[in-house]
Amino acid sequence: MKFNFSKWHGLGNDFVIVNGLEEKINNYNEMAIQVCDRYFGIGADGLVVILPSAVADFQMRIFNSDGSEAEMCGNVTRCIARYVFEYGLTDKKKITLETKAGLIKPELIFIDDVLSTIRVDMGEPRLKRGELPMVGNEDEQVVDEVLEIDGTEHRITGVSMGNPHCILFVDDITGINLSDIGAKIETHAAFPKKTNVEFVQVLNKQNLRMRVWERGAGVTMACGTGACATLVAAVLNGKTDRQATVELDGGQLLIEWGPDNHIYMSGPAVEVFRGTYL
Repeated sequence: MKFNFSKWHGLGNDFVIVNGLEEKINNYNEMAIQVCDRYFGIGADGLVVILPSAVADFQMRIFNSDGSEAEMCGNVTRCIARYVFEYGLTDKKKITLETKAGLIKPELIFIDDVLSTIRVDMGEPRLKRGELPMVGNEDEQVVDEVLEIDGTEHRITGVSMGNPHCILFVDDITGINLSDIGAKIETHAAFPKKTNVEFVQVLNKQNLRMRVWERGAGVTMACGTGACATLVAAVLNGKTDRQATVELDGGQLLIEWGPDNHIYMSGPAVEVFRGTYL
């Protein structure tokens, strides 16, 4: 199957973006596995397809490198907002995107006609156990709760940004084996739809260091929804203010928990190259 694509990244979290308004792919799940392969394909954390929407400016469907479909992705939201503007699909600087997590609203911020950042209204965090989802009393919050892995107790906080996140605060993030413990938490029986896993070191009230194991993708350079969930978890545990900079392997995101209870994420999006998949 032959189609045109563009390769983008948000802080190193990279995606193959396809304009589904013009290009046709028969099986998104299978194609995601093929194109995301870093040896035999284009190489990416996910395949993202732009489609028409009856309720928003565009629909965005996201497929992980293992072929599974994600509800939402913060980093690629910024990429899509810039893509549709720069490729002439819209002249709007603020758009709405239909996702499986609901409507998301990214905005291109220009200063003196130069793109400064992309700010995304990520909506409200979901904090009940049933919304994550996580087994147990579905109306309870999961804050500083014990989760046992291989006989070791880990203290976790659960947050959904339309997709599930399990956040663990650690004293030294450099000592964490992401591939080991991240994979075990992702597939733990407590999470019926699996989960993303964030390890977080609190630097001060305004700065956090985070590393992520993404559901369906493994270790990635950054996770936008994970950064949002991390700030929420930090506030719930009394560790930070309601605005903080989250430092990821690929760079920094500014995250705000606004008075309207919405989470706002600001950061970059970069096109790397474009081509034709043969």
